[in-house]
Amino acid sequence: MNKVITFGEVMLRLATPGFKRFGQSDTLSAVYGGGEANVAVSLANYGIPVSFVTRLPDNDIAKACIRELRGFGVDTGDILFGGERMGLYFLETGAVSRASKVIYDRAYSSIAQIRSGMIDWGNVLKGATWFHWTGITPAISQGAADVCLDGIKMANTKGILVSCDLNFRKNLWKYGKSAAEIMPDLVSGCDIVLGNEEDAEKTLGIKPLGIDVTSGKAESEAYRSVSQQIMKKFPRCKKVITTLRGSINANHNTWSGVLWDGKKLFKAPIYQVTHIVDRIGAGDSFMAGLIYGFLTYGQDSQKALNFAVAASCLKHTVYGDYNRVTVSEVEKLMKGDASGRVTR
Repeated sequence: MNKVITFGEVMLRLATPGFKRFGQSDTLSAVYGGGEANVAVSLANYGIPVSFVTRLPDNDIAKACIRELRGFGVDTGDILFGGERMGLYFLETGAVSRASKVIYDRAYSSIAQIRSGMIDWGNVLKGATWFHWTGITPAISQGAADVCLDGIKMANTKGILVSCDLNFRKNLWKYGKSAAEIMPDLVSGCDIVLGNEEDAEKTLGIKPLGIDVTSGKAESEAYRSVSQQIMKKFPRCKKVITTLRGSINANHNTWSGVLWDGKKLFKAPIYQVTHIVDRIGAGDSFMAGLIYGFLTYGQDSQKALNFAVAASCLKHTVYGDYNRVTVSEVEKLMKGDASGRVTR
């Protein structure tokens, strides 16, 4: 049975209700989330054995988070306890022409203070077939970057497939190193790379041409060259996947994706995502859908890509970081049923 390991930070998300601005609201709704944890929850929902690895403080808030992850079916047995605090982020949801806003409060979190050697990767990766990380983790601290690199190297040694979501977050790289300095060494150990136009440029120095996401369109052919550049720079990489988001406004996006396998560019259907409920975690739901697709459909890259795009399209309708949808719901959308009719 395939087993997936994800590594990164899970946080407490505090969001203003509805579309209120930070200065308007006297309440904040609290949910848990974080890139790699979001991927783990999606995979567990799809019936894939998955373990999430992180470092958390030994307190009631962190334990509540662990109970929630276990409730989804995620294995939390390799989570380390240590440090003083759990990371936070604050979310103000945008509307129409006003963009959403995220404020991080995760300095000196437990995982930010992790150090190489704290995780026994040889034991953690035992029996695993897939290891996933995102560019958010090495952005947290040098220690987190070092531990992530240790995990990648061990996975490479064991012949475990490694995937990465480049996930550039400019507000996180504050410990004296840039993404361009740290990320290439980590990406060199990856078999599958996911990103978008900004991720490729800011983390790997690879710039796509002819793209303007503010126009509401994202032309898939423009990504062929950037995928080829990534494969040339990182020979281990066998598949490059790009999410295509066209931002018409904060409530209306187009959503699709392309996959380059070194020979052919696969294109997914384009969805019109209107009346967005919550776009946070959409990229993570895409990655989880992709992993599920490859594990389930084998070498059928087109079907795997279509599943990933449909799954992440549905994520835009779900509040919170986690994509709480089932395989049957995703497959229904893949078949063209976007009616939203009541299921009785």
